[in-house]
Amino acid sequence: MNEIPSSLDQDSGWKEQRAALRQLHLEVLDEPVPPTLLAAAGVAADRGRARARWMRWGGLAASVLVAFVAGWVANVQWGATRSANAWARAPATREFVHAAEVAHAVYAPEQRHPVEVAAAEQQHLLQWLSKRLDRPLRLPDLSAQGYTLVGGRLLPGSDGARAQFMFERGGAERITLYIGSLPAAATPGRAGESAFRFSTDGPVPSFYWVDNGFGYALSGPLSHDALMNLATVVYRQLEPGGS
Repeated sequence: MNEIPSSLDQDSGWKEQRAALRQLHLEVLDEPVPPTLLAAAGVAADRGRARARWMRWGGLAASVLVAFVAGWVANVQWGATRSANAWARAPATREFVHAAEVAHAVYAPEQRHPVEVAAAEQQHLLQWLSKRLDRPLRLPDLSAQGYTLVGGRLLPGSDGARAQFMFERGGAERITLYIGSLPAAATPGRAGESAFRFSTDGPVPSFYWVDNGFGYALSGPLSHDALMNLATVVYRQLEPGGS
């Protein structure tokens, strides 16, 4: 029966093996490192240091870029908000919205003379008011929302003529669309920019916006959501390219 070698015998055998291998390649161990290997090692070290520097500076540049973009976006958003708030607070805008709400309160309850030109003469109504406001006007179609056109009228404004179009549902519930030009100081900061605002300062609530120097206010005794939905339909139909 073979005996299992002890750990001491194994250690002695490994030492003898290492000594034999070392003796076999003794002349190689004592030779200097070839210049080509030293050069290759130097190039690899330089590349490693360059890569580390690039990672540090690249990470820093990326951080700076992210911070810049975030700051720019925040500045644009803040600027847009400030611009929208500024025109909403402008005296001309507040006068326009208040006039729209008062006009609704005055004419919407009328039964015999709610408008100057009835819906039966819609084409004439649009031509007449377009000429007076010096702008081609269009009428939104609110039939899908249950509203039909009653007609419209010409009204005075602080900056010229204004128009009011009246719609009703069920022969009783009425809303009015008030349109007129606004001075540049009362319009949003960028050309063509529109901003939706809700007002409850007058006799009835209204949603209003400005588009290309023209103000629009949709007024009526409706809830915020119901009036907003109607104002959205009107806005989409009256914006350039809308239908």
